[in-house]
Amino acid sequence: MRRIMAFNQVSADGYFSGPDGNLDWVVQDPEIGKSMAANLSGPGTILFGRRTYEMFESFWPKALDDPKTAPNPHGGGRSAETRAMAVWINEATKVVFSRTRKDVTWRNSRLVRELDPREIEEMKRQPGADMIIFGSGSVASRLSEHGLIDDYQFVVCPVLLGNGRSLLSGLPKSGKLTLEEARPFPSGNVMLRYARAR
Repeated sequence: MRRIMAFNQVSADGYFSGPDGNLDWVVQDPEIGKSMAANLSGPGTILFGRRTYEMFESFWPKALDDPKTAPNPHGGGRSAETRAMAVWINEATKVVFSRTRKDVTWRNSRLVRELDPREIEEMKRQPGADMIIFGSGSVASRLSEHGLIDDYQFVVCPVLLGNGRSLLSGLPKSGKLTLEEARPFPSGNVMLRYARAR
């Protein structure tokens, strides 16, 4: 059975983007990039909402222009770890949930008009590597509502935004999580990994 992980950087007061969708508040940390790159394996599948897909589509295909490194999407320098992430993202299967996009042209992308939880359950039963959600609050919320996300990984940044967009919204009931890992970094970021309680 394939698993689904939601990965996000969030502010200390719980927002995953500013009110206008900006991510310029994210505290950069090369150690987190190294940790992410070390855990990439096999051909992955990414589940996207339209907004996050468009943000990724505008950056990651071009990130491989440099043969050895790639620029950090949140600003900062170039790194081999970001390049490894760029290779993985570009090769991954990208499933885009959108009612408004006419098509998707980024390599290995597939457009799906409606997010049907039964189809996601079927995808989880298929062979292959685990699936991941970056951002995509509407997708993460819908899958959380149906208990389809197995792991939540948050990088909590030492920043208070005061306002912004919450990752999960509209959940009909609360759900318990089990803390699997808590890892602080010198930057003040803390990586938290939770599993959905069974």
